[in-house]
Amino acid sequence: MIRGLFLLFIALVAIAPAYADEMRPGYLEFSQNNATDWRLVWKAPLRGGVTPDTRPVLPDGCALTGATERQRAAAAVILTSAVRCKLDVAGQGIGLSGFGASQTDVLVRVSPLDRPVQVLRLTPKEPMAVIAAKPEQWQVAWTYFVTGIEHILFGYDHLLFVVSLVLLLSGAWTIAKAVTAFTVAHSITLIGTTMGLLGLPQRPVEAVIALSILFLAVEIAKKREGVPRLSERIPWVVAFGFGLLHGFGFAGALQEIGLPESDVPTALLTFNLGVEVGQLAIVLAALGLLYLLRRFAKAIEMPVLKLATYAIGITASFWFVERTFA
Repeated sequence: MIRGLFLLFIALVAIAPAYADEMRPGYLEFSQNNATDWRLVWKAPLRGGVTPDTRPVLPDGCALTGATERQRAAAAVILTSAVRCKLDVAGQGIGLSGFGASQTDVLVRVSPLDRPVQVLRLTPKEPMAVIAAKPEQWQVAWTYFVTGIEHILFGYDHLLFVVSLVLLLSGAWTIAKAVTAFTVAHSITLIGTTMGLLGLPQRPVEAVIALSILFLAVEIAKKREGVPRLSERIPWVVAFGFGLLHGFGFAGALQEIGLPESDVPTALLTFNLGVEVGQLAIVLAALGLLYLLRRFAKAIEMPVLKLATYAIGITASFWFVERTFA
């Protein structure tokens, strides 16, 4: 049983998608210009299962007017259309058709002129949502909180970095300090970048994030009893430095999703809290698996850890080359 769990973990690492940051949800924005005219923006990610047959479904009484503008963005296609609505959209449904086979979620941002902004969430199981006449107070907060959790759990590069920290370091207190430093650092750059105070080009940042994972994999592979590596001597410094870079990655994903203008502090705070909850879940799961390995399958501990380390290193190397030269 224990061996099976660890073989499954290694298999998941080995087959992790070439596109490391998989938490790239679709984005549907429905904003009101005047009493009858609206603007629809549909940002369809090129990865994650959204197909050309996936189309926006408008509220009853609404129809497209004029030609649809189409443009290509990084990892997405953006469609912009003018919409005219004869009826009030409150209480009406909005969503997507042809969404059943998708593997990604879609955030819907509805911006009426006379009501608060709403952020709704579409999934393959629930491809339609209802535009509320009066949205719940915590609706935006909950949506971005869940999005933050998904970003760390399905953003494979950030996930592997946290797992690598756990594999490298010994002792719960040492791991706690390193993870805390990583949290503080990426929170600084996430907030700073989102507020327009900081900024770096996204593609070089993603390449260096891949290098940070490769660095930790090398540190784990060269780890020797009684001869601490740099990242073992000052783990919080290493984690803090790389955390600053990962924060730019989190900010890039958040900018792709978009923030409701009237609720930026709430959305930013809850997204970051979601990231931290997801990160804590990863740490606890990794520590739990290590405990089970050492408790019930001590004989295979070193081979399993070595195999996992090389799988992480090879994956990070592939991501670095793909992000640098593709």
